[in-house]
Amino acid sequence: MRRTQRWLICYDIRDPRRLVRVHRRVRVDATPVQYSVFLFEGAPAGLGRVMRDIGVIINTREDDVRAYCLPDDPATECLGRRSVPDGVTWLARAFLPDAPS
Repeated sequence: MRRTQRWLICYDIRDPRRLVRVHRRVRVDATPVQYSVFLFEGAPAGLGRVMRDIGVIINTREDDVRAYCLPDDPATECLGRRSVPDGVTWLARAFLPDAPS
């Protein structure tokens, strides 16, 4: 049985055309968290496929793409405007209303 893992995929792409292509590719399998930061949930093989696809698009001398494996219960600190409105809980690819307290 394969274990699903969560990864942050982050990128810095110098060329606007490549940036659009990478953004479109990552959106197929991952959820946007912030500009150029996405959450991927899946088996390591799935992440490998996404990274291989991105590797064909980027210029490795100019661009930077990284994937960070997240722990099962990551702690987060946030400042500034939230990407998700108050009263909404972010669960992978779905936005669900918070349960009443």
